[in-house]
Amino acid sequence: MPFDLVLRGGRVVDPSQKLDAVIDVAFAGGKVAAVGSALKTDPGTEVRDVSGTIVTPGLIDLHTHVYWGGTSLGIDAEEFCRTSGVTTAIDTGSAGPGNFAGFRKHVIEPSQVRILAYLHISHAGIFGFSNRVMVGESEEMRLMNPIDAVQVADANRDLIVGIKVRVGLHASGTSGIVPLRMALEVANEVGMPLMAHIDHPPPSYEEVVSLLRPGDVLTHAFRPFPNSAVSAQGTVKQVVLEARERGVLFDIGHGKGSFAFKVARAMLANGFYPDTISSDVHLLCINGPAYDQVTTMSKFLCMGMPFADVIAASTVNAAMALRRPELGSLKVGSVGDATLLTIREGKFDYEDVIGEHLMGDRKIVSEGVVIGGRWWHPQESPKFKRLAG
Repeated sequence: MPFDLVLRGGRVVDPSQKLDAVIDVAFAGGKVAAVGSALKTDPGTEVRDVSGTIVTPGLIDLHTHVYWGGTSLGIDAEEFCRTSGVTTAIDTGSAGPGNFAGFRKHVIEPSQVRILAYLHISHAGIFGFSNRVMVGESEEMRLMNPIDAVQVADANRDLIVGIKVRVGLHASGTSGIVPLRMALEVANEVGMPLMAHIDHPPPSYEEVVSLLRPGDVLTHAFRPFPNSAVSAQGTVKQVVLEARERGVLFDIGHGKGSFAFKVARAMLANGFYPDTISSDVHLLCINGPAYDQVTTMSKFLCMGMPFADVIAASTVNAAMALRRPELGSLKVGSVGDATLLTIREGKFDYEDVIGEHLMGDRKIVSEGVVIGGRWWHPQESPKFKRLAG
């Protein structure tokens, strides 16, 4: 099969293959077709000179809110992905069983970028989240809809990757941990993983983590006090270590209020890296402090997390959390998505959710993306000149 597109001469970093080399990547029929040196092309092949850039598997943002127009916190997925290098956006609970059909028809299906979703157990998902109205959907038990959630998740397995629930003082109020227990019942019934949000107690970090099963995801895992993963002495709480040992996954989910440098430094110092890095981008944090996926990744790079691990946490690790091994890799036969990155050096001001600033010396920048084996970039750039096939 002739190649549709070849990325020529970039530094390919693919943790799924432990690959870090200057090499070509070819795409055909929407999939990765070959990875090798000086790949031969046909006259009809689109060849892009990407020398000087880093080519990774298409970035996966495991925590986003992209039900644009359907919820007040939703952003436009295509606009976000063009600038942030994300090729797969995972919407985490914007929609529940009562409005997922609209999310699917009006946002997911027309989208050029891949959107997958965790289905909220609350009937209308996260329906009251704005600057003026802030309603914890899990506080109102009458909105919990486990029966319909099972039916909708089962009927939409092509798009729904798990069940979402939000617990904490702001999300579940006096309902506490009960919505989490209900969501676990739904996840067990449909055989899907759960993603749990946590904010201020109650319930406590310990209560939430102790209930999670292997393959479940705790998002906002590096959130600030109260409900932090670390003790006052800067050690990782024992319940967190035990949860990782049994296979619970820890996701960043930066967002507006869920990431602190102080906690991240302590976790990294203890050798506890996040399983996945995600932005939790939505309308109230896209202009700061989260901004996007590559900015969130840059924060970890500047705190000393190795670049290959940062990429793994945004590609292969996320794909495994989703149980979608065809994503997050440039292995032949994988989905034909790739992200082009550069690392700029200088002085860059990063901010967490409690106002602490970190002056970093590097910044990961998205330069372009390939989606479904096709060049997908906001504009023709002399940086990526088209070569003769």
